[in-house]
Parts: sequence; structure tokens; C-alpha cells
Amino acid sequence: QVQLVESGGGLVQAGGSRRLSCKVSGMILSDFWIADMEWYRQAPGKQRELVAGLTSGPVTNYKDSVKGRFTISKDNAKRTVNLQMNSLKPEDTAVYYCHVRIRARTYWGQGTQVTVSS
Repeated sequence: QVQLVESGGGLVQAGGSRRLSCKVSGMILSDFWIADMEWYRQAPGKQRELVAGLTSGPVTNYKDSVKGRFTISKDNAKRTVNLQMNSLKPEDTAVYYCHVRIRARTYWGQGTQVTVSS
């Protein structure tokens, strides 16, 4: 059974950095290589939104407001999907979720809270 577990959330001051990691277990390596990886976030009272995506191409895409500040990457050896977040702003405060799509199946992590103080 595929499971996703995020880590790295916490409290950070505006202008600071945070690195989120999503450990993917239960997926064979060849599937991990070709899976589409994404990070979403959901702020209180708002809909969940796509923040960054990474295909097997590899092709990356980012929400406009995080371009130049966030970087999505994956480590095939460790089977992790990472989100490096720099120059954080209070509006980046949200629960961040890892999302993986492979062979018409989708998987979500439980989320990790990131709070940016001004």
C-alpha cells in the first residue's frame, strides 16, 4: 500500500526558509521514476491549491506567487519529494500536502503545517 508522509513543517519568520519532504513508501522504484509529484497547500477558509508540480519529463510548474522562491525536486534513491521554500511570506501560511499520481491512481499525505510569522 502506497503511503506518503510529509515532514519539515513548523514556524518560521518572514523572509526565512523551510524545506518540506514527503517520504513515499510502498511504491516500486520504476513507478516512482515516472510518477507525477505535486505539492498543494490549504490555508484556513480557503480551497486547496496547487503550489508546485514535477513530472517525469522532468517538467516543473509553479503557482505564480511562489515562482522564484519555491523549488520542487525528488530524490529517487530516498524516494522523497521535496519542496524548498525561500523568502517565505505570511501568506504562505498553510497546511502543505504531498500528492502523487501514477497509473490513474492518486495518493495524498496527511499534511504538514507551515506558519510564517510577520
